[in-house]
Amino acid sequence: QVQLVESGGGLVQPGRSLRLSCAASGSIGSIGAMGWYRQAPGKQRELVASITSGGTTDYQDSVKGRFTISRDNAKNTVHLQMNSLKPEDTAVYYCNAFTGGYYYWGQGTQVTVSS
Repeated sequence: QVQLVESGGGLVQPGRSLRLSCAASGSIGSIGAMGWYRQAPGKQRELVASITSGGTTDYQDSVKGRFTISRDNAKNTVHLQMNSLKPEDTAVYYCNAFTGGYYYWGQGTQVTVSS
């Protein structure tokens, strides 16, 4: 079993920054792609950003230039630096990792952008 634990969410004013972190633990082999998803109330869960084990990144158009995903393979962690936050970024953010042929999810962390 693999556990993913997110941290770093909270309430922030528009234009400010937050950094989300996700740590993987348990029976971990080699972790492939990792990513951050988000789900706003009444909406489907959507991919925000992803990163391969080699460091190749991909972003949803709405966050390009504002968010940066990174990972530390030695520590089995993935981070999401979120700058210039907007109210529409408000959602529960979930960490995702592919390892051992399965996708694993964290429990989610709430990000609220409001003045």
